[in-house]
Amino acid sequence: MHTIDDLRPVHRTAVESSVEVVAAVATDDLRRPTPCAGWNLADLLAHMTAQHRGFAAAARGNGADLAVWDPATVADRVAADPASTYAAAAADVLDAFAADGVLETAFALPELGPGASFPGALAIAFHFVDYVVHGWDVARSIGADFELPAGVVTAVLPVALAVPDGEFRAGEGAAFGPAIAADDGLSDFDRVLLHLGRSPAWAPR
Repeated sequence: MHTIDDLRPVHRTAVESSVEVVAAVATDDLRRPTPCAGWNLADLLAHMTAQHRGFAAAARGNGADLAVWDPATVADRVAADPASTYAAAAADVLDAFAADGVLETAFALPELGPGASFPGALAIAFHFVDYVVHGWDVARSIGADFELPAGVVTAVLPVALAVPDGEFRAGEGAAFGPAIAADDGLSDFDRVLLHLGRSPAWAPR
């Protein structure tokens, strides 16, 4: 990707949409399977919550400590009250991303490698893609609808398609599964899902 625009308005919509779908999650749902291989809904929500906290810390200059990103630090709270715990973390990251100068701030993202650091505008793009897709993941897990405004989908498509594909995506801990070939005539949102290793037809067994 060359120049990253200020994605914060569409990013906010995506995150707020994920909050709405997580609000429908009950504790009895937490054992449900998700489109994320090997993760049940409790695992996914702990990951999503911890990532919000980690990106918020990174925006404030405190992201270098891997412990900030550890899902284990939020897992008990997610298990006890998934909706409120997730909503609080989402509010925290939106507040952090709204700060003046954040697009130029260096975000430490240690999960991407020792010393990994990215300009805020690019880091927010990473986060944007994740929460477009993870919102869909949660919705599919509980059988809920998940629709994003056309402007959000238009904005996320080139960002998602810029995510590299390769054999590394089949490895343990990969952020996305291997890309799935897309047929002609699919919607832009389906193209996003397929490129990031998800079948639009996925449903829990």
